[in-house]
Amino acid sequence: MAEAAVRYLRSGKGRPVEALPRPELRCVREDERAPVDPAGFRRVLGEFATGVTVITAPGTPPAGFACQSFSSLSLDPPLVAFMVGRTSTTWPRIARAGVFCVNVLSADQGGLCRAFAVSGADKFAGVAHDPAPATGAPRLAGTLAWIDCTIHAVHTGGDHLVVVGRVAALGTGEGGAPLLFHRGRFL
Repeated sequence: MAEAAVRYLRSGKGRPVEALPRPELRCVREDERAPVDPAGFRRVLGEFATGVTVITAPGTPPAGFACQSFSSLSLDPPLVAFMVGRTSTTWPRIARAGVFCVNVLSADQGGLCRAFAVSGADKFAGVAHDPAPATGAPRLAGTLAWIDCTIHAVHTGGDHLVVVGRVAALGTGEGGAPLLFHRGRFL
């Protein structure tokens, strides 16, 4: 459907679409915070099952973190997005690298996800990986898929950053079922 819409707009038959003005990027003030209990917010949004990824970047040592807030964004150009907490100690290393690889985890990789969720540890100890073809970011062994990206844009989003990546290369792995996260645990 999206491809048909793009073809229609490019054909000149549709009305030109003008970009909306870019919103002002700023932090949310205390008086703007929604009256939502953070525990209730987490509980309700925990009803939405997500896939689980590990975002990696090259470096000495390489950087990586477990991420369930990943999504495809655009077909043309090919873009993906992930969200990372502003307090992440791994994000600055990924930002400096300017590139990353999204590793889509399989159902049997819950232990790998837990290893990459720990702060300060050597997350790559004993983890088989090779360099992704376009950027050299670590491509983890045994994943369902991998998406090799350059950082395209970074936007603020409350206490997180929205990182947009332009896809340079991608592929599928060994197949199988995905690792899913629902109600605070893996499925």
